[in-house]
Amino acid sequence: MAENNQSTGQGFLKDLGAGLTNWTEKWIPDSLVIVFILSIIAYILALIWGFGKEVNFGSRLYGGIDAWGKGFWIYLGFAMQMCLIMMTGYILALSPPVRRLLDGLAELPDKDKPSQAIIVMALFSTLSAWISWGLSLIGSAVLALFIVRRNPKVDYRVLVAAAYLGLGCTWHSGLTGSATLMMASPGNALVKSAIKDGWIAGPVSTGSTIFHPFNLILTAIVIIVVTYVMVKMHPTPENTYVVQPELMDRLNIYEPPTREVAKSPSDWMNWWPGFNIIIVLGGAIALYSYLKGKPPGNWLTLNNVIFFFLMLGILFHWRPWSFLKATEESGKAVWGIVIQFPFYAGIYGLIKFTLLSQVFTGWFVAISASSTFLMFVYWYGGILNYFVPSGGGEWLMTAPYLLPAGKALAVPAHKTIIAYAWGDMMTDMIQPFWAIAMLAVAKLNFRDIMGYLMVIFLVYFVITSIAFLILPWI
Repeated sequence: MAENNQSTGQGFLKDLGAGLTNWTEKWIPDSLVIVFILSIIAYILALIWGFGKEVNFGSRLYGGIDAWGKGFWIYLGFAMQMCLIMMTGYILALSPPVRRLLDGLAELPDKDKPSQAIIVMALFSTLSAWISWGLSLIGSAVLALFIVRRNPKVDYRVLVAAAYLGLGCTWHSGLTGSATLMMASPGNALVKSAIKDGWIAGPVSTGSTIFHPFNLILTAIVIIVVTYVMVKMHPTPENTYVVQPELMDRLNIYEPPTREVAKSPSDWMNWWPGFNIIIVLGGAIALYSYLKGKPPGNWLTLNNVIFFFLMLGILFHWRPWSFLKATEESGKAVWGIVIQFPFYAGIYGLIKFTLLSQVFTGWFVAISASSTFLMFVYWYGGILNYFVPSGGGEWLMTAPYLLPAGKALAVPAHKTIIAYAWGDMMTDMIQPFWAIAMLAVAKLNFRDIMGYLMVIFLVYFVITSIAFLILPWI
């Protein structure tokens, strides 16, 4: 394997990225440990600022635990929704039709022009993440394997880095963004609480967040720019990191189960496509009946998006057994969501059911003006995301003070949500949490791609920071 020994400024940024990876691996514990630490910090802050001066220390000790417990189980439904967002996208990525699509895309680049392979990879990653981040996460990894087998001259590290762009650049601006879909869902506990407290007048339509012209234009600009930069980072032929035969043999792509001759009625039923067809037809009618008569801006809610992708996954796998095996495979990726979200909800309880939300709101109002608030929200979301790599979990913790702070500064709620969503994405590309599943497929370490992602991060940061200085005036 050739090594890239470039000594240019680009090489310096790659070294900087590798150094950040080393620091992260040495000092940043697993995300579960981080949520434990944040829970303790939130509890201590509640003891200091979460109660009136008349409340004694003993009552504060108990009151903090009580607030934590009140919040702990509030978001079990939302945690399940996040699991299903991940799983339905994953299931789609493993379906035969999507695999055929990926195989066809892998044939598009000219084998003698590695830059074309990077363009295809970057565009698929960013566009598919806008549609479904679960689809992008695994679909991009599978596409990278298809591409590298047909394009032996492409740099494998750059290719895999391009496969991760969607999770770092576009997912929270798209159709499965946690904060945007949560705030558009009328039955969500946070939405109900925000309406009750006067932070918002009602559910925030995706027409004013996901489909806001600012969000769509910024998404398009980011996709074009990061694709261009990624292509420019592809090394010269003599410095290209090529996949050797021993690594190629280890790059296994998930294979759907092969149907065998039915030996019993249960085998026949497991493989009969009629069950899938009946369920999908029923699902289509149910979804139509729910959407009928509602404005398009209210169509996208968490449940509607999940329901659509679930029915699509059942259809694309065609037979119950194929769908079941893909579900088992995707289930391996959601353990972090299952176990961590109650703790995020507990932190929400500490903020919501004490005076902390008022204190944090006051801090944001004190350091911000209506013209700078959105940029501060964007930066803050990015910094916090590095330690809390969950868009939905982080929004649970920050919404109780970001929304009222925005209202106090006369900043519309939909703009605060957009700023948070983009901030949450900002550091995803230099945080290895969501790359674990993809890198397990690609057989690389995060340090192998971190340098390239560091360059993208710096470019992305400049563009988006300028954008959120402009947004208050739109």
